[in-house]
Amino acid sequence: MDLKRMGIILAVMAAVTGFSVPAWSHKVNVFAYVERGTVHVEGYFPDGKPAGNAAIQVLDSGGRRLLEGRTDAEGLFSFPLPKKDDLTIVIDASMGHRNQFLLKKQDLGD
Repeated sequence: MDLKRMGIILAVMAAVTGFSVPAWSHKVNVFAYVERGTVHVEGYFPDGKPAGNAAIQVLDSGGRRLLEGRTDAEGLFSFPLPKKDDLTIVIDASMGHRNQFLLKKQDLGD
């Protein structure tokens, strides 16, 4: 195999590898649920590691910030249900790791 062909193959391999890594590197997952009047939030990365010390914002259906806080070392954050409304839970684990979860009003319980 000549040097030119080898260089093209290596360039293609580098491009494929280089483009696939960033797609996963900025992903963070967030999940929230209500239990007995308390909202429980879980933040974690695709590899299962907790999103510890991540900033959390809770927004109402009008986009108004109701509260904010940070996840603990296990990626967990809890707070009393602020009001019966659609709630958007936003997680920001820094370096572009950002996501949100919509907790619907009908899922908040009685």
